[in-house]
Amino acid sequence: MRWTLKPKPEQQEIDALAKALQVEDLVAQLLLQRGIGNYEEAKRFFRPQLSHLHDPYLMKDMDKAVNRIEKAIANEENILVYGDYDVDGTTAVALMSSYLQQYYSNVATYIPDRYKEGYGVSYQGIDFAEDNGFSLIIALDCGVKAIDKVEYAKKKGIDFIICDHHRPGGTLPDAVAILDPKRADCNYPYDELCGCGVGFKLIQALGTKKGETVEDLIPYLDLVATAIGADIVPITGENRVLAYWGLQLINENPRAGFKAIIDQINKKVLTITDVVFIIAPRINAAGRMEHGQHAVNLLRETDTERALFFASEIEQFNTDRKNLDQLIANEALLQIQENKEENGFTSVVYKETWHKGVIGIVASRLIETYYRPTLVFTKSGDKLAASARSVKGFDVYEALESCSETIEQFGGHMYAAGLTLLEENYEAFKSKFEEVVAKTIDPKLLSPEIMIDALIGLDDISPKLMRIIKQFAPFGPGNSTPVFMAENMRDTGYAKVVGQDGKHLKCKFFDKNSGNNRTAIDAIGFNLGNKLSTLQNNTISAAFTLDENEWQGKISLQLKLKDIK
Repeated sequence: MRWTLKPKPEQQEIDALAKALQVEDLVAQLLLQRGIGNYEEAKRFFRPQLSHLHDPYLMKDMDKAVNRIEKAIANEENILVYGDYDVDGTTAVALMSSYLQQYYSNVATYIPDRYKEGYGVSYQGIDFAEDNGFSLIIALDCGVKAIDKVEYAKKKGIDFIICDHHRPGGTLPDAVAILDPKRADCNYPYDELCGCGVGFKLIQALGTKKGETVEDLIPYLDLVATAIGADIVPITGENRVLAYWGLQLINENPRAGFKAIIDQINKKVLTITDVVFIIAPRINAAGRMEHGQHAVNLLRETDTERALFFASEIEQFNTDRKNLDQLIANEALLQIQENKEENGFTSVVYKETWHKGVIGIVASRLIETYYRPTLVFTKSGDKLAASARSVKGFDVYEALESCSETIEQFGGHMYAAGLTLLEENYEAFKSKFEEVVAKTIDPKLLSPEIMIDALIGLDDISPKLMRIIKQFAPFGPGNSTPVFMAENMRDTGYAKVVGQDGKHLKCKFFDKNSGNNRTAIDAIGFNLGNKLSTLQNNTISAAFTLDENEWQGKISLQLKLKDIK
């Protein structure tokens, strides 16, 4: 792994902020590295308030969207709430439909089939709307590029309101309203909302017309926080407020669907990381293994017994998904080894029987072993379909553009993309992709990077520092968990490997230069069992985050190791 120490802010800036907040220099440094430079910004950061949320009417077309929904309700039109099959889409559909159904019954939901319809607005979905008498579709987490589909709906007398957060193309669809903070002509103050977040702004706007306050909408924030975590949007600005309050709700008074999931796991307090790795994969599993509507049913359910039934159903989907992606990952790794491709610049694998719903997860798993741009192909109809994943700093979408003569169709962004091609073009594509990446990638990007916030000594680590760092949460893009580095350390001599197959490293460090007054601190290194020999009789440096270990009712500080050398 490459260790990169973030630039330290100017000492005078650190001194000024430390004095204003009456905190230690280290805390001031961490805040400055997150763009927080004064007392007022720090107050907003540490105490996010719902009053910090922006006026929803600052978003372009919000008034048009609200007026069209009010008109639909006044005329007793049927409204179809349409969303993508992933976590952002299904949470957004659950949020919008359950909000509208509080006071209007002619509302139904629609999630496209991942395999029959694919991503986004589909012709099949519009035909469903026409066949069932829907005259208004509210599309969430999709639609901003659906120019032809919106035109098709218009000819059938169906209007569209689009709530999206993806970057629009040069032309916008001819919809009644397009709510997307990334529109070039939208001056909304925060443009990093997820799809469910844009949906929340729409119900906030509808609520203000009915005399509701943002406090009345708190029950929907567990859905928004889950979408923020799952969609890996920055947890800054408005997203930080929504995630902060949504997490509180998940931990204190979750909706029946979330409670049913949480009851199946042994976890008292969930962080945003738990939401990403525990709740989100289960919601996603519905769309991967069966149909996204199962997730919407769970998230909308208010009856505890039915929620438990839906949750057990989804738990089974998730178990099936885990077994399948582990099996396929093992087959893919074997394929790379048998083809003697361990030392290339890319991983490109294919088997026609691999399940299309998990190939993206498999691509991410392969990157854990071979850290390089990766594509996993399977058969889809008469073509091959692939999920692409990249490494930090390399634009896989741009690389695919350079291979476009061998590709039928592709889309995505810098770190994740999807594509289809004809089977006879597979080998030509594979060679071309390897050639393009070999020519364009900076070799250092083929090693994972650890970004380190600060160099500290073991005696800087205290329960007080831990208490303050916990208040930096929720963590995520734009506000990562602080990573520290300590040098000149020795193991106390009792280091050992623990866990299944000795995968993890357990040790205790002391500062080599501290003499007899040495501070010793426990450390755990998940998946670092192979580093045991590095510790023996060596002075080492470690990159780590701070963690609390609970054992027999006692809580103690420990280092959660990311790497040692």
